[in-house]
Amino acid sequence: MNTPTQNPEIGLSIATGAIQTNYHDIGEGTPVLLLHGSGPGVSAWANWRLLIQSQLAGLRMIAPDLAGFGYTTAPEGTEFTRQMWLDQIIALLDALGLERVHVIGNSFGGSMALALAIARPERVERLILMGSVGVPFELTEGLDAVWGYQPSLENMRAIMKVFAFDHSLVGDALVQMRHEASIRPGISEAFSSMFPAPRQRWVEAMAHPEADIRALTHPTLLVHGRDDRVIPLSTSLTLLEWIDNSQLHVFGRCGHWTQIEHAGEFAELVSCFLGNRG
Repeated sequence: MNTPTQNPEIGLSIATGAIQTNYHDIGEGTPVLLLHGSGPGVSAWANWRLLIQSQLAGLRMIAPDLAGFGYTTAPEGTEFTRQMWLDQIIALLDALGLERVHVIGNSFGGSMALALAIARPERVERLILMGSVGVPFELTEGLDAVWGYQPSLENMRAIMKVFAFDHSLVGDALVQMRHEASIRPGISEAFSSMFPAPRQRWVEAMAHPEADIRALTHPTLLVHGRDDRVIPLSTSLTLLEWIDNSQLHVFGRCGHWTQIEHAGEFAELVSCFLGNRG
């Protein structure tokens, strides 16, 4: 457990192959794997802190920093690919002795949730995909700006305002925290190596074949902000069409930060969907 003097982004540490994964493991009950997005300075804690702190009854929340993000350490020269991140996720489940989990994926993490469900369907119980990548779409100006981020306070503030519909959430403390996280040794270099221009190719690299997605049988909840400027609502509409056992909840007056801008309602959706195992 963290003490008040420790950085809350730093949790537990476990070997996942050659990668030393920083992760949070909070709560008791059915395991839920939380996969974060790909914004600059992101970490599992920054992405999921409000959901984790809601302490939903009966759920054990496991939130790792994927390689190249947060406080997970990868060997020098690691090539950041969807397969590499998938291998890390499977190694984490194996290391924790988890045979089957619910998975919640945000944005980039949604593509990784789909990757796990496609490659190892027996390891996944239910899926929640929030503002998810994973299907073809035209690169948005917002996503191009996020993936093309160059570290500065001014640029971080602009990126945070792209994420949020409600710009009052983008305070000086949040901007400073995310800026400092984005310039930690190795993090800026890793981030800049992941999605270099031209960036449409990375949208396509994170997309899955339509047939693979249509073959999924997992109960799936899709969540999206109507006003998302990073990942368009059309991606969730496509997933709704392709995944037979799916439902979609759209939040109005909401950008790419559903789990932050509508934290209470999002937690209720998660609790209801994962608690209903009929």
